[in-house]
Amino acid sequence: MQPIKLDVAIMPSGDLRHDVRQIKRAEQLGFDAVWISETAHNPFFPLTLAAAETSRVLLGTQGAVAFPRSPMVSAQIAWDLARQADGRFILGLDAQVRAHIERRFGEDWGDPVGRMREYIESLRAIWNTFQTDARLRYRGEHYQFRLMAPFFNPGPNPHPTIPIYLTGVNPKICQLAGELGQGLHAPALHTLSYLREVIMPAVEAGLSAGERERSDIVVTAPVFVISGETDGERRRATVTVRERLAFYASAPAYRQVMSAHGWGRLADELRLMAREKRWADMKNAVVDDVLREIAIFAEPGDVYARIVERYGGIADRVCLEWSADNPQLFEAIARSRI
Repeated sequence: MQPIKLDVAIMPSGDLRHDVRQIKRAEQLGFDAVWISETAHNPFFPLTLAAAETSRVLLGTQGAVAFPRSPMVSAQIAWDLARQADGRFILGLDAQVRAHIERRFGEDWGDPVGRMREYIESLRAIWNTFQTDARLRYRGEHYQFRLMAPFFNPGPNPHPTIPIYLTGVNPKICQLAGELGQGLHAPALHTLSYLREVIMPAVEAGLSAGERERSDIVVTAPVFVISGETDGERRRATVTVRERLAFYASAPAYRQVMSAHGWGRLADELRLMAREKRWADMKNAVVDDVLREIAIFAEPGDVYARIVERYGGIADRVCLEWSADNPQLFEAIARSRI
């Protein structure tokens, strides 16, 4: 069994210099990949600078929202980043959910799985044209691409094979990742049993449909960690994880995860509190049983061992949420796996 890769996820702050410093620090500590999530800021901007200032660490987006961006736009961004990062770039895509696509981005929603399938196929068709100058002819139900003049073709790339990862809450998206993708970001809110009983069977079904092997896809599991050297650090970590779990659990997309463990009523309660904008109260609704089932509790030097114990044989990589407020924790975690 291969050792589990240890990654970090960074939320872009809007200060590109700050974000790049964090990415460089993660590389110095020996983390295997840095993922930039898409929340309040564009995830590609920090990676553009970090690609030139790092040399080893993998760089990727953790769920860049796909549908508001044309596949042509995403293809061009990824092509340039793959070149800039010397082949260390991974394009992570997210279908998002209907409410955000329609009401936040002003885009149409419909057939997200079929549309994501065509998105992936479109990207690869476009990249093939970039690399070989073959005539661009992609025709699908949702996307059609038929024009590529030399002036708009960036030309061959020394690193043309760009991995595509999908972010999966919906089992059908997980199945699509197994069939066509190189990687899957498991849902941020998950339990070990949910991974085993829902996510991985969907991935296996996709691998079977695509006549592929388990080694053809990389499964990455986001991990919430409650740790620290002092009681104060552990208390702050607990509050942060409660806040994050409350946010995710309030989203309709995660209700299936909550319901699978008998937490459906809690999910409904949190969703109502979110509607009422009672953000400060939501963390207090996350009971200890939920926290213990989802988060990893360990001393800093024991975190990686607990990760291996929980995710060994299931996930190929795990991803910790980077905190610039407690760099000592990440130093201890990074040292513990040597």
